[in-house]
Amino acid sequence: MVPLLIAICFGVVFCAAVFPANGLARTPTTEIRVAAAADLQFAMQDVAAQFERQTGTKVDVTYGSSGNFFSQLQNGAPFDLFFSADIGYPRNLEAASLAEPGTFYEYAVGRIAIWLPVDASVDVARLGWKCLLDPSMKKIAIANPEHAPYGRAAVAALQKAGIYEQVKPKLVYGENISQAAQFVQSGNAQAGIVAMSLAVSPVMKEGKRWEIPTDMHPTIEQAAIVLKSSKNKESAKAFLEFVKSEVGRATLAKYGFTLPAGIAAAPPASSQKK
Repeated sequence: MVPLLIAICFGVVFCAAVFPANGLARTPTTEIRVAAAADLQFAMQDVAAQFERQTGTKVDVTYGSSGNFFSQLQNGAPFDLFFSADIGYPRNLEAASLAEPGTFYEYAVGRIAIWLPVDASVDVARLGWKCLLDPSMKKIAIANPEHAPYGRAAVAALQKAGIYEQVKPKLVYGENISQAAQFVQSGNAQAGIVAMSLAVSPVMKEGKRWEIPTDMHPTIEQAAIVLKSSKNKESAKAFLEFVKSEVGRATLAKYGFTLPAGIAAAPPASSQKK
C-alpha cells in the first residue's frame, strides 16, 4: 500500500512539473539584452514594451554612457544589441568584427536643451544662454564629456556660445546624461544641459527648457548594431527591424529625436494602421 501511495504522489508531482494547469507545456520566453545610451531611457522603454506585446520576446535594457558600453563590449560583455548615442562606437565595433554583418543602423539624431525645474525663478525661454550666468545658478549639470556624447555636445555648445570659461567652475558631471538630469531634478544642480529626449519625458516635461540650436554643437548621430556574440541573433535582428519600422520611428520622434538624413519620416500617428 505504501509503495502505491509513493508512486501516486510521484506521478502527481511529475505531471504538475511537465504539464501546467492549462494542460500545455510552457515554452520559455526568449529574452534579448540591450545596452542603450542613457538618453534612450524613456524612448526605449516605450519601444521595448510595444515589441514585447507584439512578439512575446522580453527586452532587458541596461542604460549607461556609450563610451563605457563600448569598453565593456570590446571585452565581451554579454549583450545582444548596442544602441549608442555616438555613431563612432558601433562603427569601431563593426571594424573590429564584433558586430553582426549588415546590422549597423543609424537610428536617430539627438538634440540637447538647457533644462530647469518648474519652480526656477530664471526665465530660460527668454534668456537662453544668459540664464546660466545668473547668480542663482550655482551648479550646472552635464554628462561627463570623457565618455558621454551628450557631454561633449554640451561643452562644444558652451564654447560656441562664448561662456564656457565663465561657467566651467560651476559644471558638475553625471556618469551619463540620465544622471546629469537627475542632479537637476534632485536640486543638486540648478540647471542642466540634457538630452531633449529626457527633457520631454513624463518625469521632466513640466520643467522649463530651451532647445540649444543644432548648429552650435557637432551632430549627435546615434547608431545601433547587433553583436556578433549574441546568443539570440534572430530575435535581436527582429527588434532592430521594429525600431526601423513606422511605429518605432514614430515613437523615437515622440521623445524628441529627429531622423538621420535620407530616412523618411514616419507618418503622423493618426494615419498609421491601428
